[in-house]
Amino acid sequence: MKFLFEKINDLKQIKPLTKHEQLVNAIISKIESKELKKGDRLPSINKMVAEVGFARKTIVKAYEDLKGRGLVESKNFKGYYIADVNTKTKLRVALVLYAFHTFQEDFYNTFREELGKKYIINVFFHHNNLDIFKDILTRISGRYGMYVIAPIQTPEVSVLLKKIPSEKLLVVDRHIPLPKDYSYITQEFESSTYEQLKKLLPEINKYKQFVLFFKNDSDYPIGILNAFNKFIKEFNINAKVEAQYKTGSIKKDRLYFFINDSDLWEVLKDSKPKNYIIGKDIGLLAHNDNAIKEIIFGGITTISIDFKKMAKESANYIKLKEPVRKIIPSQLIQRKSL
Repeated sequence: MKFLFEKINDLKQIKPLTKHEQLVNAIISKIESKELKKGDRLPSINKMVAEVGFARKTIVKAYEDLKGRGLVESKNFKGYYIADVNTKTKLRVALVLYAFHTFQEDFYNTFREELGKKYIINVFFHHNNLDIFKDILTRISGRYGMYVIAPIQTPEVSVLLKKIPSEKLLVVDRHIPLPKDYSYITQEFESSTYEQLKKLLPEINKYKQFVLFFKNDSDYPIGILNAFNKFIKEFNINAKVEAQYKTGSIKKDRLYFFINDSDLWEVLKDSKPKNYIIGKDIGLLAHNDNAIKEIIFGGITTISIDFKKMAKESANYIKLKEPVRKIIPSQLIQRKSL
């Protein structure tokens, strides 16, 4: 590795460069000159200390920086190796989401566009399954420069996330308690859903019954159920909660509130043979907005955050590394379905 040590010593003469930058730039330079190839082992921390005279923490930080870009990997405490030769990559990002629902697709597409091609984004889905979530964290741990994670809201997951350095983690979508040095851009469900339902009180009162479809053993936010129950009790609304819509059970003069789009599509399908007019014979209210809900049947009223805005702010955090702690309340988007 004499050629690498010589390059580092050459870069020492460039005063504006920090020691960290000298190490990173030297390794990148030798990758680009093809003197370092994929699979090559880098000098050990002790060897680097002896040859270039930098502190151990400076060398470790440089290697970890290169790991974050996907250029270097560490193998079972045996050392650091060249993992990739694509030096144009700025950072490798692990994006962990619930599932590829339409609104999360909007988040991903905007996130991808905002970061640009120099960032590598690998997407993982845990489907609100704790075992899958644990497996994902095990597989991605230490392999990425940044982790953007939509967590399962349990104390165990909070403990797992604390193992990721705070400067490398951004929690999105669902809020979870973490120390103050961790960043998040998450939703608030209970109070904001309740406030939006109050705005809809005149429309809700047009219908004989208000029906929420909510599965207790799913990834549905419990805050929505709490808001619904508080609202119907306070305003004496005839209402009920069902786990899911049963095909063919549609009834006139009912207002249906959906969290799962699959239930919404089934109700819309059942309304056609009965010639029910959406917004008159039956009412429809859905959680999480998307382009389809904006246009079908004259538009479906939704209670939702702006997922594209959340994605843009998340991308800005990745690029700027400025701490962010933001809870985004849901907003009402009223259309013709009520």
